[in-house]
Amino acid sequence: MLGLGVAAAGALSTFSLTRFELSGSESLRAKQILTRQFDTGSADVVLMVTAKHGTVDDAAVAARGRTLTRRLAAHPGIAAAWSYWTRARTPTLRGTDGAHALVLARMTGDVNQRRSVTLPAIERDLVGADDVVEVGLGGGEQVFRQVADQARRDFLRAELIILPLLFLLLLAVQRRVLAALLPMAVGVIATLGTLAALRGLAAFTEISTFAANLALVLGLGLGVDYGLLMINRFRIELAADPDGAVGRTVRTAGRTVLFSGVTVAASLSMLLLFPFPFLRSFDYAGIAVLAFSVLAALVVLPALLAVAGPRVLRRRVPSDGQPGIGLWRRFAERVWHRPIAYGGVVLVVLLAIAAPTLGLRFGDPDDRVLPAGTSSRSVSDQIRAGFATEETDVVQVVAPHTTAGIGAYAGRLSEVPGVYRVETVTGSYDSGRRTGAGGHGFVAGGGTYLAVFVAEQRLLRDPDAVIGAIRAVPAPGPVLVGGYPAELTDFRAGLTERMPLVLGLGLLATAVILFAMTRSILLPLKASLLNALSLAVMFGVLVWVFQQGHLSGALGFTATGTLDTTIPILMFCVVYGLSMDYEVFLLDRIIEEYRRSGDTRQAVVTGIGATGPLVTAAALLLAASFAVYASSGVVY
Repeated sequence: MLGLGVAAAGALSTFSLTRFELSGSESLRAKQILTRQFDTGSADVVLMVTAKHGTVDDAAVAARGRTLTRRLAAHPGIAAAWSYWTRARTPTLRGTDGAHALVLARMTGDVNQRRSVTLPAIERDLVGADDVVEVGLGGGEQVFRQVADQARRDFLRAELIILPLLFLLLLAVQRRVLAALLPMAVGVIATLGTLAALRGLAAFTEISTFAANLALVLGLGLGVDYGLLMINRFRIELAADPDGAVGRTVRTAGRTVLFSGVTVAASLSMLLLFPFPFLRSFDYAGIAVLAFSVLAALVVLPALLAVAGPRVLRRRVPSDGQPGIGLWRRFAERVWHRPIAYGGVVLVVLLAIAAPTLGLRFGDPDDRVLPAGTSSRSVSDQIRAGFATEETDVVQVVAPHTTAGIGAYAGRLSEVPGVYRVETVTGSYDSGRRTGAGGHGFVAGGGTYLAVFVAEQRLLRDPDAVIGAIRAVPAPGPVLVGGYPAELTDFRAGLTERMPLVLGLGLLATAVILFAMTRSILLPLKASLLNALSLAVMFGVLVWVFQQGHLSGALGFTATGTLDTTIPILMFCVVYGLSMDYEVFLLDRIIEEYRRSGDTRQAVVTGIGATGPLVTAAALLLAASFAVYASSGVVY
């Protein structure tokens, strides 16, 4: 444990937050050609210049704007910089109120160089206010940087809150200090082991900053789940016969832990089917958490139980001496005699909560995942409110091998609904007409490219339709459509294309594992249907709260009217796995009782009576761990 702590200590500094790119996609190939052949690309640095008096066309403001552009261009790590004042006062770089204008730049270097060196230096040297202008820093890379920084702060704050909170809750459940500490030991070992493993993996692949948050809540949550299960069974075995109590605990509850770990790991491993480092980071974290949780529960915890002995027993034992007699057993008896009435009521309630799922709409995360007032969020808010289009969201159409017929093609592109303007070497085009002179730098190596500006509201409403319409316009030769909106469209397409395979394999894998545990075909099917209902309820809550914006004031976030495209994937793999975790707890105990008595009713009632309090306590403790992140500064 000490060794894992040393290895995990520097893990957070090795993680990053990558952009959404699909390897081999059309947009990524366009991006590579733009860099290699044309030495250009999308802007990833935005300086918002606000005139304190007058407009951005005033002489003093214009002089300051040109100076800022030169200083930014000369900054280390900047490949090129341009602005409203150096690009012939391009209208897309000027706010509609005349008080705001943009200085844009394209950075060099890898992700870590940009976010840890270049952007902090720009923020330190160029951001601020004087008597003429005020300068703010925004852009996609700054948003990602601030999200990553916020996620690291959330992780450290969560560590300080979760550990004492879990101890107090465990103490209330277990009624003994030692019995409360043992599950936490399992969780801490799992968390440290996972962070150490992720630190090692970060040397070979990209690991998302959010993987650390998942490691903390899942590590502690699963550690508590497995710890409670093992301690609960140890108490039963110890009361029955102290000799060999640890061994019998491992043979019974330990078997449940092993099947649970394999089931959840199988669910999480489906993320490896997606070609995105961001999602694979969650998979690495989840599988590592499962491995270390099972290892700690089956190796470390039994040794601790052998040392603790009777000191983990409750101070007061039920008068009948039999665990499982009480509220949950009486409730199971009542449900057994009136299953349709009880099941029907619960089903109606759950379906009502799940109903908002029918209005589920997917979108992409943007700066609004950050708290209002964050610098990059403020810049983007000003652009959305006061600019006709966002220059950093320009769609770039690359024709790498031809320049013939580009004027007519640009005219057709400008007629696509939602397109604000098209610029290329032959001129500027609006609604099918040439409205301005041609630009410089659009031609290189026998090819050319076009810059397609899309109205901001159209991009926010349906970016996929815009990209699809642009790609459908007949071109004079082979073209590639790129830019950040196209990258997001290709990212979503990559997700949805593999989603049926992931869902199908996930269901099949968990069903096979449950079949191996239960030797039943009906029980795995029942478990899958009930867990699908749990997922529907979870999506209903997400849509009602985060998409529709209910409780946004209380929770302090901005609703965008959509949910992040990656949410269903993560929720299926994580939540479905955790739901199946509790299913394994329950079914394994019922099967054990059935093999002992041969009576189905007695097995179900006794199994629910013994497992109900355990599962309820474990779920509440895990929910408390996740609830700590409700105070996070990032809506994710």
